[in-house]
Formats: sequence, C-alpha cells, structure tokens
Amino acid sequence: MSEFLAVSQDEIIHEIKLTCQIPTIVKSIISRKIIIDAAQEAGIKVETEELQEAADSLRIMNKLENAEATWSWLQKHSLSLDDLEELVYYNVLSSKLAEHLFADKVEQFFVEHHLDYIQVIMYEVIFDDLDLAMEMFYAIQEGEISFLEVARQYIHDEEIRRCGGYKGILSRINLKPEISTAVFATTPPQLLKPIVTSKGVHLINVEEIIILQLNKNLHLKILSHLFSEWLKQKFE
Repeated sequence: MSEFLAVSQDEIIHEIKLTCQIPTIVKSIISRKIIIDAAQEAGIKVETEELQEAADSLRIMNKLENAEATWSWLQKHSLSLDDLEELVYYNVLSSKLAEHLFADKVEQFFVEHHLDYIQVIMYEVIFDDLDLAMEMFYAIQEGEISFLEVARQYIHDEEIRRCGGYKGILSRINLKPEISTAVFATTPPQLLKPIVTSKGVHLINVEEIIILQLNKNLHLKILSHLFSEWLKQKFE
C-alpha cells in the first residue's frame, strides 16, 4: 500500500477538478484579492502584537500545545511556517477590514433586525392526528395531564421523549414561519393551541422568550454577516 501514499500536486489539482471544487477555490482566491486590495486602499496596517495574538488564538483553537503538535499540524495541511504566517496575517487583515467598514453600522443593524435576535425555549410534541392533539391541549389546560406526561406518552424518539420534548434555545430561522409567528407572539409560560404544518400537528409549550443584548459575541456575529454580504456583492 505504501506506493499509493505519495500524492503529487498534479494529482491534487486533478482531484479538485473531479470533485468540482474549482469554482469554490477560484471564488476564495478572488475574495482574498478583494480583501487585500480593500485593506491596502483603506490604509490598514497589521501590527506585530496583533499577529502574535492571532497566532496564539489559532494554536489554542487547534490544540497546538507544543512545537511537536504544531509541526504535525503544519505537515498534515502541507503548510510551511511562512504559510502559517500568511494565514495569520490574512485573518487579522480581514478582521480589521471588517471593523473598518462596518463597526459603526452594527448597532443600527441590530436595532433594525432585533426580531431576528429573539430566541425561545420551548417543548414540542408532534401528533399525526389533529383531534388527538386538541384533546391533549384541553386536557393540559384543565390540569388533567401535564405536558411532560403527554410528551412521555406520545413522543416516539427515545432521547427526545426523555427530555420531555425539549427543543433547546431556538431562533426564528430554526422554526417554520407558521410556528414562529405563533411562538413569538406568546407571553410565556404558555401552551399554544395545536398548529398544523406539513410535518404534523405541533403541540408547543413555550417556556421563555429570550431577548438578546448587543454583547461582544453578537457584535462579532453581525459584523461577520455584514462583511460577508459586502463580499458577496463584489461578485454580483
């Protein structure tokens, strides 16, 4: 088998072609050029301290705890030290360009799209039969049975059943429009009247509506979104 382990650059390029990855790679190369040109035009400079901090973050993220682990990672990805420095430099440059272009637009975007950043904690049981779902809805309201008991009785998936139908912390994008509209109009805790979708009849118990604040993590998320949209427009 050892004779098959050596792979040439030509073979790598050929494999990229066969797997139809050329358009994606070409777009990535053009994106890199657009970002570098825009950063130069804006006069953005990368300081040594910023490079060191970014390199440390990269090592932590990839669990490169010592020189041996770092060299192994570089070899795995066919990277030289110069390549690593270029990678870190480009990451810092991209981040600084994003801040330069959109840092003062994040708050306005958050205000205009605040509904997109509301989340819900909810529980759900999906029925095949509307009449049964309505029966359980009224039984819960009358105190004849709890939502947890309904979940344990009618959810087939073992893991979901054990969690009582817990769906986690969800955003609007995670929900069907007809469910999202009803869920985010509630005053929790609230049991929703069964909702019919193509998936079945949803009996939903809304535990909490979470209104996010514009913290550092959300700032970075919005900044990344605005930067991605800006870059996407360059290809239109």
